Amino acid sequence: MRTDLLLETVPGLDEALAAVDSFDQALVDGLLRPRPDRAAALAEFGHAVAGTPLAARVADAAGRAADGSAGEDDFTALAAARTALLGSVHDALMSRVGEATGRARGVAAEMPAAESRPAVNLSAAARSWLSDLARVGWQGMDHEVVSGAAPVVSAMLPDPALRRLATLLDGFAAELAASCPGAALERVPTRRWADLWSRAMLLTLPGAAEVPVTGTATGRLLPLGVDLHEHATAVQAQVHAVFEPADGTAPRLVRAGMAVPKPDTVVGAGIWQLLRPHMSLLAAVGEGRSMDLDAMPVTGEGDLIWRDAHARAGESADAFVTARVALPAATEAVTAPLDRHPARIAVPVFLEGYAVQQNDGALTFTVAGHPLEVDTDRIPAAGPLTPEAVAASGACIALLRWDAGRYRLQPLAVETTVRKKGVALHAGGWAGGTTDKAGVRAEKAATDAVAVLRERAGRLLRK
Repeated sequence: MRTDLLLETVPGLDEALAAVDSFDQALVDGLLRPRPDRAAALAEFGHAVAGTPLAARVADAAGRAADGSAGEDDFTALAAARTALLGSVHDALMSRVGEATGRARGVAAEMPAAESRPAVNLSAAARSWLSDLARVGWQGMDHEVVSGAAPVVSAMLPDPALRRLATLLDGFAAELAASCPGAALERVPTRRWADLWSRAMLLTLPGAAEVPVTGTATGRLLPLGVDLHEHATAVQAQVHAVFEPADGTAPRLVRAGMAVPKPDTVVGAGIWQLLRPHMSLLAAVGEGRSMDLDAMPVTGEGDLIWRDAHARAGESADAFVTARVALPAATEAVTAPLDRHPARIAVPVFLEGYAVQQNDGALTFTVAGHPLEVDTDRIPAAGPLTPEAVAASGACIALLRWDAGRYRLQPLAVETTVRKKGVALHAGGWAGGTTDKAGVRAEKAATDAVAVLRERAGRLLRK
């Protein structure tokens, strides 16, 4: 991999992010009342999309936002411009990644026409609440404003077509409620809240929340590693893999994910118990096996809509053999328009022969004389992979991400030496079960916790 390319300046990137920051600051202050300094920032934001189809519409919206008269359509236009700017940043960064890895990019599939549309009145209600937030700003919000999302979310959740937006609004409102009143905040997560606001705003548009299936996948799936995301009330496992089509066409990178709710008492290795019943792929990952797929639904972005009926366990498949042999020839997946954001970059890469350096707790791999920072904070506690094992490794499968202005590595698996014996340690090594003492204890604790919760829930239902 050409790591030197990842350290070079990307032309125009700083300017695009500065324009986004100018709009994000306006959301901190709120757009209800005119302010001279805000007018200049919004004008700068509008200039950033000059020469694009959005130019005239955004310029008008920015002007009305500056004088406090912006309506819902104006806020939608501003959210679209912000998303487009971050999309351009994403594309520039991914272009640089493609040059560094030498892998080809996929071609976007034609999206089928939507068969149905969500309830217009509920989408309009969500857009109205988001507009109220933009008017008062993060520093002007209070519990009364934030609570306006509750009835909208409750009405949306029963409708599967609206569940994606409802989940986003619910989580967003919960974050805001925990930070009320905004005037008392010492630090505002400016970029994050603006990301959530603009994404939710666009998801209120007809068809924006749909993720259509564009085909099926038949062939062999070779797992590379598991990216695990754990929160207090939910957990998600996303398996990154190389798919080899049965028709002999070029292999390509795909993902298969599963998210489930969880009690906050289930932590560590215990979370696999919640995920395993929903995805047989996790057992294959834990056992180091491939999977044979037969007409598995897949989106144009390379996301497998996992259904166990379309998969069966295959032969043994070493992830590091896959990384060395199959990964370099695999085609990168395309990215959906609304997902074109720098924070969404997660590209599987393979590194070996690097030098490891540790300085003040920061871990760095030096590849061909060029340093890449390793994000050990992303290593989950629900597996045998540890920061110490990464620091002692000689080969690594990782996700290449972009965070805080630079590319960083998130380890998924490493080859290292334990007691003078070469071993491979995976972040998802316990996905299918474990005999490790720490893992067994965590699994038992999770079993006991879930049993207690089920008993209590049953008792409440019987009353």
